[in-house]
Amino acid sequence: MLLFNYIQETLKKSKRSVKHPSRLPACYEIVTLSLKEKMAAELYPASANTNIPNSNGTTVTAPSKKSVVQVCQAVTASATHATQQNISNNNVEAASWQCSHPTLRERNALMFNNELMADVHFIVGPTGASQRVPAHKYVLAVGSSVFCAMFYGDLAEGKSEIHIPDVEPAAFLILLKYMYSDEIDLEADTVLATLYAAKKYIVPALAKACVNFLETSLEAKNACVLLSQSRLFEEPELTQRCWEVIDAQAELALKSEGFCEIDQQTLEIILTRETLNTKEAVVFEAVLSWAVAECKRQGLGVTTRNKRGVLGKALYLVRIPTMTLEEFANGAAQSDILTLEETHSIFLWYTASNKPKLEFPLTKRKGLAPQRCHRFQSSAYRSNQWRYRGRCDSIQFAVDKRIFIAGLGLYGSSGGKAEYSVKIELKRQGATLAQNLTKFVSDGSSSTFPVWFEHPVQVEHDTFYTVSAILDGNELSYFGQEGMTEVQCGKVTFQFQCSSDSTNGTGVQGGQIPELVFYA
Repeated sequence: MLLFNYIQETLKKSKRSVKHPSRLPACYEIVTLSLKEKMAAELYPASANTNIPNSNGTTVTAPSKKSVVQVCQAVTASATHATQQNISNNNVEAASWQCSHPTLRERNALMFNNELMADVHFIVGPTGASQRVPAHKYVLAVGSSVFCAMFYGDLAEGKSEIHIPDVEPAAFLILLKYMYSDEIDLEADTVLATLYAAKKYIVPALAKACVNFLETSLEAKNACVLLSQSRLFEEPELTQRCWEVIDAQAELALKSEGFCEIDQQTLEIILTRETLNTKEAVVFEAVLSWAVAECKRQGLGVTTRNKRGVLGKALYLVRIPTMTLEEFANGAAQSDILTLEETHSIFLWYTASNKPKLEFPLTKRKGLAPQRCHRFQSSAYRSNQWRYRGRCDSIQFAVDKRIFIAGLGLYGSSGGKAEYSVKIELKRQGATLAQNLTKFVSDGSSSTFPVWFEHPVQVEHDTFYTVSAILDGNELSYFGQEGMTEVQCGKVTFQFQCSSDSTNGTGVQGGQIPELVFYA
Protein backbone atom coordinates (compact mmCIF):
# COMPACT_ATOMS: atom_id res chain seq x y z
CA MET A 1 0.00 0.00 0.00
CA LEU A 2 2.88 2.28 0.78
CA LEU A 3 4.34 1.74 -2.70
CA PHE A 4 1.01 2.43 -4.38
CA ASN A 5 0.61 5.68 -2.50
CA TYR A 6 4.18 6.62 -3.31
CA ILE A 7 3.67 6.07 -7.07
CA GLN A 8 0.35 7.97 -7.05
CA GLU A 9 1.97 10.97 -5.37
CA THR A 10 4.90 10.87 -7.80
CA LEU A 11 2.61 10.69 -10.84
CA LYS A 12 0.54 13.62 -9.55
CA LYS A 13 3.70 15.69 -9.40
CA SER A 14 4.62 14.48 -12.85
CA LYS A 15 1.18 15.52 -14.12
CA ARG A 16 1.71 19.01 -12.83
CA SER A 17 5.02 19.24 -14.68
CA VAL A 18 3.37 18.44 -18.03
CA LYS A 19 1.75 21.43 -19.70
CA HIS A 20 0.34 19.98 -22.93
CA PRO A 21 -3.00 18.25 -22.26
CA SER A 22 -2.50 15.78 -25.10
CA ARG A 23 0.47 14.31 -23.27
CA LEU A 24 -1.31 13.36 -20.03
CA PRO A 25 -2.90 10.06 -21.14
CA ALA A 26 0.51 8.50 -21.82
CA CYS A 27 1.48 8.80 -18.16
CA TYR A 28 -1.90 7.63 -16.95
CA GLU A 29 -1.64 4.42 -18.98
CA ILE A 30 1.19 3.41 -16.70
CA VAL A 31 -0.98 3.39 -13.58
CA THR A 32 -3.72 1.25 -15.13
CA LEU A 33 -1.78 -1.97 -14.54
CA SER A 34 -3.93 -4.28 -12.40
CA LEU A 35 -1.23 -5.33 -9.97
CA LYS A 36 0.67 -2.86 -7.87
CA GLU A 37 3.68 -5.16 -7.77
CA LYS A 38 3.66 -5.60 -11.57
CA MET A 39 3.50 -1.84 -12.01
CA ALA A 40 6.62 -1.32 -9.96
CA ALA A 41 8.49 -4.31 -11.43
CA GLU A 42 7.93 -3.43 -15.10
CA LEU A 43 8.59 0.26 -14.86
CA TYR A 44 11.91 0.20 -13.03
CA PRO A 45 14.99 -2.09 -13.26
CA ALA A 46 16.13 -4.01 -10.19
CA SER A 47 19.31 -1.98 -9.85
CA ALA A 48 17.33 1.16 -9.18
CA ASN A 49 14.90 -0.42 -6.73
CA THR A 50 14.42 -0.29 -3.01
CA ASN A 51 12.64 -3.14 -1.20
CA ILE A 52 9.40 -2.09 0.50
CA PRO A 53 6.93 -4.54 2.11
CA ASN A 54 3.39 -4.42 0.78
CA SER A 55 0.08 -5.02 2.53
CA ASN A 56 0.27 -8.83 1.91
CA GLY A 57 3.60 -9.17 3.62
CA THR A 58 5.60 -9.64 0.40
CA THR A 59 8.31 -7.27 -0.73
CA VAL A 60 8.08 -4.99 -3.75
CA THR A 61 10.51 -2.57 -5.20
CA ALA A 62 10.02 1.22 -4.82
CA PRO A 63 11.29 3.47 -7.59
CA SER A 64 13.29 6.62 -7.13
CA LYS A 65 11.57 9.93 -7.93
CA LYS A 66 14.08 10.54 -10.68
CA SER A 67 13.01 7.36 -12.47
CA VAL A 68 9.33 8.37 -12.58
CA VAL A 69 10.16 11.71 -14.11
CA GLN A 70 12.44 10.10 -16.69
CA VAL A 71 9.75 7.68 -17.83
CA CYS A 72 7.10 10.41 -18.14
CA GLN A 73 9.49 12.63 -20.03
CA ALA A 74 10.29 9.81 -22.44
CA VAL A 75 6.63 9.14 -23.13
CA THR A 76 5.71 12.77 -23.58
CA ALA A 77 8.69 13.33 -25.85
CA SER A 78 7.48 10.52 -28.08
CA ALA A 79 3.96 11.96 -28.15
CA THR A 80 5.27 15.39 -28.97
CA HIS A 81 7.29 14.09 -31.91
CA ALA A 82 4.24 12.33 -33.28
CA THR A 83 2.02 15.40 -33.26
CA GLN A 84 4.34 17.83 -35.05
CA GLN A 85 2.63 19.41 -38.05
CA ASN A 86 2.42 22.67 -40.02
CA ILE A 87 -0.16 25.24 -39.02
CA SER A 88 -2.16 26.87 -41.80
CA ASN A 89 -1.60 30.59 -42.45
CA ASN A 90 1.58 30.66 -40.36
CA ASN A 91 3.62 27.69 -41.60
CA VAL A 92 5.02 26.90 -38.18
CA GLU A 93 5.14 23.62 -36.31
CA ALA A 94 2.62 23.00 -33.56
CA ALA A 95 5.34 22.04 -31.14
CA SER A 96 7.51 25.14 -31.73
CA TRP A 97 5.43 28.27 -32.42
CA GLN A 98 4.56 28.78 -28.75
CA CYS A 99 8.24 28.65 -27.82
CA SER A 100 9.24 31.16 -30.49
CA HIS A 101 6.66 33.67 -29.23
CA PRO A 102 7.38 33.95 -25.49
CA THR A 103 4.81 36.60 -24.49
CA LEU A 104 1.06 36.26 -24.29
CA ARG A 105 0.65 39.29 -26.53
CA GLU A 106 2.83 37.74 -29.25
CA ARG A 107 0.96 34.45 -29.13
CA ASN A 108 -2.40 36.18 -29.26
CA ALA A 109 -1.25 38.36 -32.16
CA LEU A 110 -0.22 35.19 -34.05
CA MET A 111 -3.82 33.99 -33.84
CA PHE A 112 -5.16 37.10 -35.59
CA ASN A 113 -6.85 36.17 -38.91
CA ASN A 114 -5.58 32.63 -38.39
CA GLU A 115 -7.49 29.41 -39.04
CA LEU A 116 -5.58 27.61 -36.29
CA MET A 117 -8.05 26.76 -33.49
CA ALA A 118 -10.61 29.19 -35.00
CA ASP A 119 -14.07 28.39 -33.66
CA VAL A 120 -16.08 31.04 -35.52
CA HIS A 121 -15.99 32.67 -38.95
CA PHE A 122 -17.38 36.02 -40.06
CA ILE A 123 -18.61 36.85 -43.55
CA VAL A 124 -17.88 40.59 -43.55
CA GLY A 125 -19.07 43.14 -46.08
CA PRO A 126 -21.93 43.39 -48.57
CA THR A 127 -22.82 40.55 -50.92
CA GLY A 128 -20.34 40.38 -53.76
CA ALA A 129 -17.62 42.18 -51.82
CA SER A 130 -17.53 40.12 -48.63
CA GLN A 131 -14.54 38.48 -46.96
CA ARG A 132 -14.42 35.38 -44.74
CA VAL A 133 -12.53 36.07 -41.53
CA PRO A 134 -11.58 33.38 -38.95
CA ALA A 135 -11.65 34.27 -35.27
CA HIS A 136 -11.65 32.88 -31.75
CA LYS A 137 -14.69 33.44 -29.57
CA TYR A 138 -12.79 33.77 -26.30
CA VAL A 139 -10.50 36.53 -27.57
CA LEU A 140 -13.40 38.50 -28.99
CA ALA A 141 -15.55 38.03 -25.91
CA VAL A 142 -12.94 39.40 -23.50
CA GLY A 143 -12.47 42.45 -25.73
CA SER A 144 -16.08 43.38 -26.45
CA SER A 145 -19.28 43.12 -24.43
CA VAL A 146 -21.18 42.75 -27.70
CA PHE A 147 -19.18 39.68 -28.73
CA CYS A 148 -19.41 38.34 -25.18
CA ALA A 149 -23.21 38.45 -25.33
CA MET A 150 -23.15 37.04 -28.87
CA PHE A 151 -21.11 33.97 -27.93
CA TYR A 152 -21.73 33.38 -24.21
CA GLY A 153 -24.91 35.28 -23.36
CA ASP A 154 -28.42 33.93 -22.87
CA LEU A 155 -29.11 34.38 -26.58
CA ALA A 156 -25.71 33.18 -27.75
CA GLU A 157 -25.14 32.55 -31.44
CA GLY A 158 -24.87 28.84 -32.28
CA LYS A 159 -23.81 29.43 -35.87
CA SER A 160 -20.29 28.71 -37.05
CA GLU A 161 -20.57 31.56 -39.60
CA ILE A 162 -21.88 35.02 -38.79
CA HIS A 163 -22.73 37.53 -41.51
CA ILE A 164 -21.88 41.22 -40.98
CA PRO A 165 -22.93 43.04 -44.15
CA ASP A 166 -22.79 46.59 -42.70
CA VAL A 167 -19.08 46.65 -41.80
CA GLU A 168 -16.26 47.04 -44.31
CA PRO A 169 -13.82 44.07 -44.30
CA ALA A 170 -10.77 46.34 -43.88
CA ALA A 171 -12.34 48.06 -40.88
CA PHE A 172 -13.33 44.74 -39.29
CA LEU A 173 -9.77 43.44 -39.62
CA ILE A 174 -8.46 46.61 -37.94
CA LEU A 175 -10.94 45.99 -35.11
CA LEU A 176 -9.86 42.37 -34.71
CA LYS A 177 -6.17 43.22 -34.88
CA TYR A 178 -6.61 45.62 -31.99
CA MET A 179 -8.51 42.99 -29.97
CA TYR A 180 -5.79 40.38 -30.55
CA SER A 181 -2.69 42.54 -30.16
CA ASP A 182 -3.57 46.07 -28.92
CA GLU A 183 -2.11 47.37 -32.20
CA ILE A 184 -3.98 50.15 -34.01
CA ASP A 185 -3.29 50.77 -37.71
CA LEU A 186 -5.51 53.60 -38.95
CA GLU A 187 -5.64 55.07 -42.43
CA ALA A 188 -7.54 58.05 -43.80
CA ASP A 189 -9.55 55.89 -46.22
CA THR A 190 -10.84 53.48 -43.55
CA VAL A 191 -10.88 55.46 -40.30
CA LEU A 192 -14.60 56.37 -40.49
CA ALA A 193 -15.55 52.75 -41.21
CA THR A 194 -13.32 51.65 -38.34
CA LEU A 195 -14.98 54.15 -36.01
CA TYR A 196 -18.34 52.69 -37.01
CA ALA A 197 -17.13 49.15 -36.24
CA ALA A 198 -15.64 50.23 -32.90
CA LYS A 199 -18.90 51.91 -31.94
CA LYS A 200 -21.01 48.95 -33.05
CA TYR A 201 -19.03 46.44 -30.98
CA ILE A 202 -18.39 48.84 -28.07
CA VAL A 203 -14.59 49.00 -28.17
CA PRO A 204 -14.08 52.50 -26.70
CA ALA A 205 -10.27 52.61 -26.83
CA LEU A 206 -10.26 51.99 -30.59
CA ALA A 207 -13.10 54.48 -31.05
CA LYS A 208 -11.09 57.11 -29.16
CA ALA A 209 -8.05 56.44 -31.33
CA CYS A 210 -10.19 56.93 -34.42
CA VAL A 211 -11.52 60.25 -33.10
CA ASN A 212 -7.98 61.44 -32.30
CA PHE A 213 -6.86 60.47 -35.81
CA LEU A 214 -9.76 62.43 -37.32
CA GLU A 215 -9.02 65.47 -35.17
CA THR A 216 -5.39 65.59 -36.27
CA SER A 217 -6.36 65.21 -39.94
CA LEU A 218 -9.22 67.70 -39.73
CA GLU A 219 -9.10 70.56 -42.22
CA ALA A 220 -11.50 72.77 -44.13
CA LYS A 221 -11.97 70.35 -47.05
CA ASN A 222 -13.21 67.49 -44.85
CA ALA A 223 -14.71 69.41 -41.90
CA CYS A 224 -18.31 69.24 -43.13
CA VAL A 225 -18.18 65.49 -43.80
CA LEU A 226 -16.63 64.86 -40.40
CA LEU A 227 -19.26 67.07 -38.78
CA SER A 228 -21.94 64.84 -40.27
CA GLN A 229 -20.17 61.69 -39.07
CA SER A 230 -19.43 63.05 -35.60
CA ARG A 231 -23.12 63.76 -35.12
CA LEU A 232 -23.98 60.25 -36.29
CA PHE A 233 -21.45 58.67 -33.92
CA GLU A 234 -22.31 61.07 -31.06
CA GLU A 235 -18.75 62.36 -30.59
CA PRO A 236 -19.19 65.85 -29.09
CA GLU A 237 -15.47 66.67 -28.93
CA LEU A 238 -15.01 65.94 -32.62
CA THR A 239 -18.18 67.89 -33.39
CA GLN A 240 -16.80 70.93 -31.56
CA ARG A 241 -13.49 70.72 -33.44
CA CYS A 242 -15.38 70.53 -36.74
CA TRP A 243 -17.33 73.68 -35.86
CA GLU A 244 -14.11 75.53 -35.02
CA VAL A 245 -12.75 74.80 -38.49
CA ILE A 246 -16.04 75.46 -40.31
CA ASP A 247 -16.58 78.78 -38.53
CA ALA A 248 -13.05 80.11 -39.02
CA GLN A 249 -12.54 78.77 -42.56
CA ALA A 250 -16.16 78.91 -43.69
CA GLU A 251 -15.49 79.85 -47.29
CA LEU A 252 -13.02 77.01 -47.82
CA ALA A 253 -15.31 74.53 -46.05
CA LEU A 254 -18.43 75.50 -48.00
CA LYS A 255 -16.63 75.41 -51.34
CA SER A 256 -15.14 71.97 -50.68
CA GLU A 257 -16.35 68.79 -52.35
CA GLY A 258 -17.04 67.38 -48.91
CA PHE A 259 -19.79 69.94 -48.32
CA CYS A 260 -21.77 68.46 -51.22
CA GLU A 261 -21.61 65.00 -49.59
CA ILE A 262 -23.35 65.84 -46.31
CA ASP A 263 -26.89 64.80 -45.43
CA GLN A 264 -29.76 67.29 -45.48
CA GLN A 265 -30.05 67.56 -41.70
CA THR A 266 -26.39 68.53 -41.41
CA LEU A 267 -26.89 71.02 -44.24
CA GLU A 268 -29.72 72.69 -42.34
CA ILE A 269 -27.69 72.81 -39.12
CA ILE A 270 -24.79 74.51 -40.93
CA LEU A 271 -27.13 77.05 -42.56
CA THR A 272 -28.53 78.06 -39.16
CA ARG A 273 -25.02 78.71 -37.80
CA GLU A 274 -24.59 82.30 -36.58
CA THR A 275 -20.80 82.22 -36.52
CA LEU A 276 -20.07 81.26 -40.14
CA ASN A 277 -17.26 83.65 -41.02
CA THR A 278 -18.04 84.30 -44.69
CA LYS A 279 -20.24 86.29 -47.04
CA GLU A 280 -23.81 85.14 -47.59
CA ALA A 281 -23.20 84.98 -51.34
CA VAL A 282 -20.70 82.17 -50.64
CA VAL A 283 -23.32 80.34 -48.57
CA PHE A 284 -25.87 80.68 -51.40
CA GLU A 285 -23.50 79.26 -54.03
CA ALA A 286 -22.63 76.34 -51.74
CA VAL A 287 -26.32 75.50 -51.29
CA LEU A 288 -26.82 75.43 -55.07
CA SER A 289 -23.86 73.06 -55.44
CA TRP A 290 -25.27 70.77 -52.75
CA ALA A 291 -28.68 70.71 -54.50
CA VAL A 292 -27.09 69.61 -57.79
CA ALA A 293 -25.14 66.82 -56.03
CA GLU A 294 -28.25 65.65 -54.16
CA CYS A 295 -30.29 65.45 -57.36
CA LYS A 296 -27.63 63.21 -58.87
CA ARG A 297 -27.52 61.03 -55.74
CA GLN A 298 -31.27 60.52 -55.95
CA GLY A 299 -31.19 59.87 -59.70
CA LEU A 300 -33.17 63.01 -60.47
CA GLY A 301 -32.71 65.42 -63.33
CA VAL A 302 -30.92 68.61 -62.39
CA THR A 303 -33.91 70.91 -62.89
CA THR A 304 -35.08 73.96 -60.95
CA ARG A 305 -38.05 72.06 -59.59
CA ASN A 306 -35.95 69.11 -58.42
CA LYS A 307 -33.31 71.35 -56.85
CA ARG A 308 -35.96 73.22 -54.88
CA GLY A 309 -37.50 69.87 -53.99
CA VAL A 310 -34.33 68.33 -52.52
CA LEU A 311 -33.49 71.55 -50.67
CA GLY A 312 -36.89 71.88 -49.04
CA LYS A 313 -36.82 74.35 -46.16
CA ALA A 314 -33.00 74.59 -46.35
CA LEU A 315 -33.36 77.16 -49.15
CA TYR A 316 -35.14 79.50 -46.74
CA LEU A 317 -32.28 79.30 -44.24
CA VAL A 318 -30.01 81.26 -46.61
CA ARG A 319 -29.97 84.89 -45.50
CA ILE A 320 -30.30 86.35 -48.99
CA PRO A 321 -31.43 89.83 -47.86
CA THR A 322 -28.14 90.27 -45.97
CA MET A 323 -26.19 90.25 -49.24
CA THR A 324 -25.31 93.59 -50.77
CA LEU A 325 -27.60 94.66 -53.59
CA GLU A 326 -24.75 94.11 -56.04
CA GLU A 327 -24.09 90.57 -54.73
CA PHE A 328 -27.78 89.72 -55.05
CA ALA A 329 -28.16 91.21 -58.52
CA ASN A 330 -25.08 89.46 -59.90
CA GLY A 331 -25.68 86.17 -58.13
CA ALA A 332 -28.91 84.92 -56.58
CA ALA A 333 -31.19 87.05 -58.79
CA GLN A 334 -29.74 85.45 -61.90
CA SER A 335 -29.88 81.89 -60.60
CA ASP A 336 -32.78 79.69 -61.53
CA ILE A 337 -33.50 78.59 -57.97
CA LEU A 338 -35.66 81.59 -56.98
CA THR A 339 -39.13 82.19 -58.40
CA LEU A 340 -39.87 85.43 -60.20
CA GLU A 341 -42.06 86.48 -57.29
CA GLU A 342 -39.26 85.85 -54.77
CA THR A 343 -36.73 87.76 -56.88
CA HIS A 344 -39.13 90.70 -57.31
CA SER A 345 -39.90 90.85 -53.58
CA ILE A 346 -36.22 90.83 -52.62
CA PHE A 347 -35.43 93.67 -55.06
CA LEU A 348 -38.27 95.67 -53.50
CA TRP A 349 -36.92 94.90 -50.04
CA TYR A 350 -33.57 96.45 -51.04
CA THR A 351 -35.02 99.56 -52.70
CA ALA A 352 -38.56 100.34 -51.48
CA SER A 353 -39.36 102.26 -48.32
CA ASN A 354 -42.40 100.01 -47.82
CA LYS A 355 -40.58 96.69 -47.67
CA PRO A 356 -42.45 93.46 -48.49
CA LYS A 357 -42.48 90.48 -46.15
CA LEU A 358 -39.87 87.88 -47.03
CA GLU A 359 -39.54 84.19 -46.13
CA PHE A 360 -35.76 84.50 -45.86
CA PRO A 361 -33.95 85.51 -42.61
CA LEU A 362 -33.18 89.23 -42.48
CA THR A 363 -30.50 89.28 -39.76
CA LYS A 364 -26.85 89.19 -40.79
CA ARG A 365 -24.72 86.41 -39.32
CA LYS A 366 -22.49 87.50 -36.45
CA GLY A 367 -19.43 85.73 -37.79
CA LEU A 368 -16.31 85.58 -35.63
CA ALA A 369 -14.66 88.45 -33.81
CA PRO A 370 -10.91 88.51 -34.53
CA GLN A 371 -8.53 88.61 -31.56
CA ARG A 372 -5.21 90.44 -31.49
CA CYS A 373 -2.01 89.41 -29.78
CA HIS A 374 0.15 92.53 -29.20
CA ARG A 375 3.75 91.69 -28.44
CA PHE A 376 5.22 95.14 -27.65
CA GLN A 377 4.71 97.22 -24.52
CA SER A 378 5.35 100.54 -26.29
CA SER A 379 6.01 102.08 -29.69
CA ALA A 380 8.22 104.92 -30.88
CA TYR A 381 9.61 106.69 -33.93
CA ARG A 382 12.93 108.39 -34.67
CA SER A 383 14.18 110.44 -37.57
CA ASN A 384 16.43 107.65 -38.81
CA GLN A 385 14.12 104.66 -38.13
CA TRP A 386 12.12 102.58 -39.21
CA ARG A 387 13.11 102.31 -42.91
CA TYR A 388 11.99 99.93 -45.69
CA ARG A 389 13.95 99.18 -48.81
CA GLY A 390 12.52 95.82 -49.82
CA ARG A 391 13.97 94.17 -46.74
CA CYS A 392 12.09 91.55 -44.72
CA ASP A 393 10.72 91.96 -41.19
CA SER A 394 10.09 88.57 -39.62
CA ILE A 395 9.37 86.89 -36.28
CA GLN A 396 8.71 83.32 -35.13
CA PHE A 397 5.86 82.33 -32.81
CA ALA A 398 4.25 79.26 -31.23
CA VAL A 399 0.95 78.79 -29.39
CA ASP A 400 -0.29 76.31 -26.78
CA LYS A 401 -3.70 75.82 -28.43
CA ARG A 402 -4.84 75.38 -32.01
CA ILE A 403 -5.79 78.73 -33.57
CA PHE A 404 -6.41 80.27 -37.00
CA ILE A 405 -4.11 83.09 -38.11
CA ALA A 406 -6.15 85.60 -40.11
CA GLY A 407 -3.58 88.34 -40.66
CA LEU A 408 -1.02 90.72 -39.15
CA GLY A 409 -1.19 94.11 -37.52
CA LEU A 410 1.50 96.46 -38.87
CA TYR A 411 2.82 99.90 -37.97
CA GLY A 412 2.36 102.72 -40.49
CA SER A 413 3.99 106.03 -41.33
CA SER A 414 5.22 108.32 -38.59
CA GLY A 415 5.11 111.29 -40.95
CA GLY A 416 1.40 111.55 -41.74
CA LYS A 417 -1.02 109.67 -43.95
CA ALA A 418 0.69 107.21 -46.26
CA GLU A 419 -0.06 104.13 -48.36
CA TYR A 420 2.03 100.98 -48.21
CA SER A 421 2.29 97.98 -50.46
CA VAL A 422 3.00 94.88 -48.44
CA LYS A 423 3.61 91.19 -48.95
CA ILE A 424 2.80 89.07 -45.90
CA GLU A 425 3.69 85.41 -45.54
CA LEU A 426 3.20 82.55 -43.07
CA LYS A 427 5.58 79.59 -43.12
CA ARG A 428 6.15 76.39 -41.17
CA GLN A 429 9.57 74.75 -41.31
CA GLY A 430 10.34 76.64 -44.51
CA ALA A 431 7.10 75.66 -46.29
CA THR A 432 4.79 78.51 -47.23
CA LEU A 433 1.28 78.07 -45.83
CA ALA A 434 -0.19 81.40 -46.92
CA GLN A 435 0.83 84.68 -48.47
CA ASN A 436 -0.87 87.81 -49.74
CA LEU A 437 0.20 90.89 -51.66
CA THR A 438 -1.98 93.86 -50.74
CA LYS A 439 -2.03 97.51 -49.65
CA PHE A 440 -3.00 99.43 -46.55
CA VAL A 441 -3.27 103.10 -45.64
CA SER A 442 -1.96 104.47 -42.36
CA ASP A 443 -3.14 107.74 -40.83
CA GLY A 444 0.10 108.92 -39.23
CA SER A 445 -0.77 107.58 -35.76
CA SER A 446 0.99 104.86 -33.78
CA SER A 447 -2.00 102.55 -34.21
CA THR A 448 -1.62 99.19 -35.90
CA PHE A 449 -3.27 98.49 -39.24
CA PRO A 450 -4.60 95.02 -40.09
CA VAL A 451 -3.45 93.21 -43.20
CA TRP A 452 -5.30 89.98 -44.01
CA PHE A 453 -4.46 86.65 -45.55
CA GLU A 454 -6.91 85.51 -48.21
CA HIS A 455 -8.20 82.80 -45.83
CA PRO A 456 -7.49 82.11 -42.14
CA VAL A 457 -4.77 79.49 -41.70
CA GLN A 458 -4.93 76.72 -39.10
CA VAL A 459 -1.95 76.78 -36.72
CA GLU A 460 -1.21 73.76 -34.53
CA HIS A 461 -0.02 74.00 -30.95
CA ASP A 462 3.59 73.60 -29.77
CA THR A 463 5.09 74.25 -33.21
CA PHE A 464 6.99 77.35 -34.28
CA TYR A 465 5.74 79.28 -37.32
CA THR A 466 7.33 82.22 -39.12
CA VAL A 467 5.44 85.36 -40.17
CA SER A 468 7.05 87.90 -42.47
CA ALA A 469 6.22 91.28 -43.98
CA ILE A 470 7.99 93.16 -46.79
CA LEU A 471 6.79 96.76 -46.97
CA ASP A 472 7.21 99.34 -49.69
CA GLY A 473 6.19 102.95 -49.05
CA ASN A 474 7.03 105.82 -46.75
CA GLU A 475 10.39 104.78 -45.35
CA LEU A 476 9.92 106.16 -41.87
CA SER A 477 7.37 104.44 -39.66
CA TYR A 478 6.65 103.64 -36.06
CA PHE A 479 8.30 100.58 -34.51
CA GLY A 480 7.75 98.53 -31.36
CA GLN A 481 9.85 98.49 -28.20
CA GLU A 482 10.06 96.38 -25.02
CA GLY A 483 9.02 93.20 -26.74
CA MET A 484 7.84 90.18 -24.75
CA THR A 485 8.88 86.59 -25.31
CA GLU A 486 5.56 85.31 -23.94
CA VAL A 487 2.11 86.88 -24.20
CA GLN A 488 -1.17 85.63 -22.75
CA CYS A 489 -4.07 86.49 -25.02
CA GLY A 490 -7.38 85.18 -23.70
CA LYS A 491 -7.01 81.42 -23.37
CA VAL A 492 -4.04 81.26 -25.75
CA THR A 493 -0.38 81.66 -24.78
CA PHE A 494 1.99 82.95 -27.47
CA GLN A 495 5.76 82.51 -27.44
CA PHE A 496 8.06 84.57 -29.66
CA GLN A 497 11.61 84.12 -30.88
CA CYS A 498 13.82 85.77 -33.47
CA SER A 499 13.70 84.64 -37.10
CA SER A 500 16.69 84.15 -39.37
CA ASP A 501 14.52 85.48 -42.24
CA SER A 502 14.46 88.94 -40.66
CA THR A 503 16.85 91.25 -42.56
CA ASN A 504 15.40 94.62 -41.50
CA GLY A 505 16.09 94.52 -37.77
CA THR A 506 12.82 93.09 -36.42
CA GLY A 507 13.28 90.73 -33.48
CA VAL A 508 11.71 89.83 -30.16
CA GLN A 509 12.71 93.08 -28.44
CA GLY A 510 11.66 95.53 -31.14
CA GLY A 511 10.72 96.25 -34.73
CA GLN A 512 7.71 95.62 -36.98
CA ILE A 513 4.86 93.05 -36.88
CA PRO A 514 3.49 94.21 -33.53
CA GLU A 515 0.31 92.08 -33.77
CA LEU A 516 -0.95 88.70 -34.82
CA VAL A 517 -4.65 88.66 -35.74
CA PHE A 518 -6.34 85.32 -35.12
CA TYR A 519 -9.50 83.33 -34.36
CA ALA A 520 -9.64 80.84 -31.49
